Amino acid sequence: MAEKVEVMYTSDQIAERIKQMADEISADYAGKTLHIISVLKGGVFITTELAKALTIPVTLDFMSVASYGNGTVSSGDVRIMKDLDDSIVGRDVLVVEDIVDSGRTLKYLYDNLKTRMPESLKLCTLLDKPDRRVTDIKVDYVGFEIPDEFVVGFGLDYAQKYRNLPYIGSVSVEEE
Repeated sequence: MAEKVEVMYTSDQIAERIKQMADEISADYAGKTLHIISVLKGGVFITTELAKALTIPVTLDFMSVASYGNGTVSSGDVRIMKDLDDSIVGRDVLVVEDIVDSGRTLKYLYDNLKTRMPESLKLCTLLDKPDRRVTDIKVDYVGFEIPDEFVVGFGLDYAQKYRNLPYIGSVSVEEE
């Protein structure tokens, strides 16, 4: 079997949308320092581009959570693989994720981080699949709303492949 990747969003479309999101976030946090938590591994791609486009002071930290393994469907079992290095008490926090699918991972993360007493806590994702949502989680900043397709590129992977694609593409598996 071979995978076929069809372009959904080009690198130019992604860059433009991230710039628009950065403008909105910069306005919302004007006069404040924003503490960004990037959700590894895929979130690092949007986090880097978003941080460069922000016009406000930014600090960064990283978390790694797992719920997919090597499959294309979330297992529903969320685990923290790497926790924060710094406290978020009293900070304005923005969690940046590559994609929100079922919402389980982001809901788990949100609930966990809320107990750490940030001043504010908002959520940002490059891609949102609302048709797959099984939890009640509100994402404050959304790059693109997409249909229920498995996507790769710009940080998103299929069994650790395709993260480095400069675009977002839909994956289909074809018989050889």
